[in-house]
Amino acid sequence: MNITDDTLRQAADFLAAGELVAFPTETVYGLGADAFNPAALARVFEVKRRPRFDPLIIHISGLEDLERVADIASLTPLVRKQAADLCRCLWPGPLTLILPKIPSVPDLATSGLPTVAVRFPAHPIAQKLIRLLNRAVAAPSANPFGYLSPTSAEHVREQLGDQIAMILDGGPADIGVESTVLDLAGSTPRILRPGGTPKERIEAVIGPLEAGETSESAIPCSPGQLKNHYAPKIPLILHGQAEMSSVPYNRSEGYLFFSSDSRSRWTKTQQPDLDGEGESRIRTLSEAGNMPEAAANLFKTLHELDKLEIFAIHAEQVPNAGLGNAVNDRLFRGAAVPFPEQNCR
Repeated sequence: MNITDDTLRQAADFLAAGELVAFPTETVYGLGADAFNPAALARVFEVKRRPRFDPLIIHISGLEDLERVADIASLTPLVRKQAADLCRCLWPGPLTLILPKIPSVPDLATSGLPTVAVRFPAHPIAQKLIRLLNRAVAAPSANPFGYLSPTSAEHVREQLGDQIAMILDGGPADIGVESTVLDLAGSTPRILRPGGTPKERIEAVIGPLEAGETSESAIPCSPGQLKNHYAPKIPLILHGQAEMSSVPYNRSEGYLFFSSDSRSRWTKTQQPDLDGEGESRIRTLSEAGNMPEAAANLFKTLHELDKLEIFAIHAEQVPNAGLGNAVNDRLFRGAAVPFPEQNCR
């Protein structure tokens, strides 16, 4: 649906009635449900085919709503100050905080954990929808579990179709990767998932962060911690920047480069004989090597390659700084290989 005051009110009515609504955020499209309606939450897990042990992110529409889902009073004075500083400096925006939950938040939303993942999205449509509902909205990405995240309404339609009540079309997502998840419920803050807020911006507010640890066998305390995630249907093969130019050309495979420079090095080395069809299988995240542009194009480009009749997608790692941490995280998980130690982990 195109977004108007009437369709937004209709979407809020659907949420209030326990239905699911897909809506735009600045990161990716979310699959929204009333965060305090266990039946609606169960429907989220059913539609996404998401395991119940993987917690959801709760979205609020203002700083004043944080204590409607999180037990801020139980934090130490230092952590309360860190949380307040982060909220003041980085919200609304692509940052999710892990905090102690209040008892009224359903266990289904938090996978039975004593903590809740909460964020205040920057997208004005998301904010307005949550305000119209007048309740927090649980909203994982609007796609089948483990698959590429949706960065457009069309991606949602293709993947979830008529399984949900409404899809609000807000155009392409600006950031294109999910929010950064920061754990404030432990002894010291640590990033559990790199995302749209770079580590450097967080450290500028609260100081150095502890390295996060993700155990494949442990129950995740945050979305996006599973080893195999964000994956296309076509096998994704990941290569380091220094290795990509040595990847042989095969007409039955696709190629994803970070920049025009890296694509040119590969072309010069491999000298592929390309026709129009061959050209369509070679994509670049950012011609100029601009990291925000690369992040915004990541899932969109992978969706496009995933529709082609090819046997594999060869993708190049991007420089591992700023949003590059989040892009590489998604590529490593999409390729189903362990994510290596990074500065922000």
